[in-house]
Amino acid sequence: MKKVNYRQALGMVDISQKDVTIRRAVAQAVIKMSRGSLKILLKGDAPKGNVLETARVAGILAAKSTPRLIPMCHPLALSKVKIDFDIQEKSAKITIKAEVLVEGKTGVEMEALAAAAVSALTIYDMMKFADKEMVISDVMLLEKQGGRGGDYKR
Repeated sequence: MKKVNYRQALGMVDISQKDVTIRRAVAQAVIKMSRGSLKILLKGDAPKGNVLETARVAGILAAKSTPRLIPMCHPLALSKVKIDFDIQEKSAKITIKAEVLVEGKTGVEMEALAAAAVSALTIYDMMKFADKEMVISDVMLLEKQGGRGGDYKR
């Protein structure tokens, strides 16, 4: 087991010598709720308004705000942030997929993960009036492309 040096100075990784390439990442989060809550969401009866569109905007803002949320992330000029929802009525869950694209020197995995997670948290916030037992799970990187580390697909 590798010994960790906790006295090592913190700092962002130096990416100045890296090449600018197109980098893409896709992440997901899942939120499970009661069937009754999902029916309210789909019917559009949440008191705070349109849940999924608000969650979409929140996810986009989270991707753009990642360097303010996670200390060592580089600020990036994102080219694309796309949030999709896969609603599974039978199991009363929503799978959120966030895709992030940049032409830059570092990857966008953290931006995609932040987007998916914050979208799920927004759904929770807007639906907690109906269901306080919702569960957010399976926040994970699904795929990434570009960069020295190569491509990854779960």
